[in-house]
Amino acid sequence: MNILSNDNNFTYIDENGNKIICDILCDLETKEKNYLIYTDNTKYKDGSKKIYASSYIIDDSKKILESINTEEEWNMIEAILSYLTKEN
Repeated sequence: MNILSNDNNFTYIDENGNKIICDILCDLETKEKNYLIYTDNTKYKDGSKKIYASSYIIDDSKKILESINTEEEWNMIEAILSYLTKEN
């Protein structure tokens, strides 16, 4: 999936041709991969926002989202989300 990005959000086109604007919560670059944690601001029944995570590559200055495949990657993402949502 190609995304058009600015500093705080990006737009992507879903499989039905709808443009969806997502807010970027965290853009993480590691030695091995880059990750994006984001929300489309839809909510679960309990009122909490749905949050998504993807790895990405940069191709011709565009970010292309890819699936996160390993348990190790998911554990890292969950730790970051825990830190971001931790109450101070």
